[in-house]
Amino acid sequence: MNPILLDFPHEFETDRLLIRMPKPGDGKTVYDAIKASSSELKRWLPFAYKGQSEEETEINIREAHSQFLKREDLRLLIFHKDTGQFIGTSGLHRINWDVPKFEVGYWIDSRFSGNGYITEAVEGITQFAFHELKAKRIEICCDSKNTKSRAIPERLGFQLEGILRNDDLSVDGSELRDTCIYAKVEQ
Repeated sequence: MNPILLDFPHEFETDRLLIRMPKPGDGKTVYDAIKASSSELKRWLPFAYKGQSEEETEINIREAHSQFLKREDLRLLIFHKDTGQFIGTSGLHRINWDVPKFEVGYWIDSRFSGNGYITEAVEGITQFAFHELKAKRIEICCDSKNTKSRAIPERLGFQLEGILRNDDLSVDGSELRDTCIYAKVEQ
């Protein structure tokens, strides 16, 4: 079946969070979070390292909205359920609908770090993928030196399946980096 025919919710909630697809107009909110968190994010994420204008962020959000509707990539924005504050971004990427399998990525507005929001979001997204999308495999890939990012799958019971040595370059291109591959599979 063509994945564009798949019907599933475009948003869901966890205990503290509303998690939903990006919508036109979300760019300013996301841009402000990237700006506030740039010193942390630019160590790990190319878009933060290069920098983006507010307009480029809005374009990116609209492209993500379109990709979500076409089922090519399922970016998700994370908001605090009670206050409506934007907390970060996650999503289901590198989709293989034939398996089906997904890779979860994430980043947080550093003003909200240390509250367990990303752990809660990733757990919710993982459950969403298994229950709503019938996932057979969920992966999380991260730089071996990014200890905060690695803590998420470890906390949630993902298995470290391997470390790909000299797999990628650091964001600034100055050194080779290793990539950790974590996974959870349908039992």
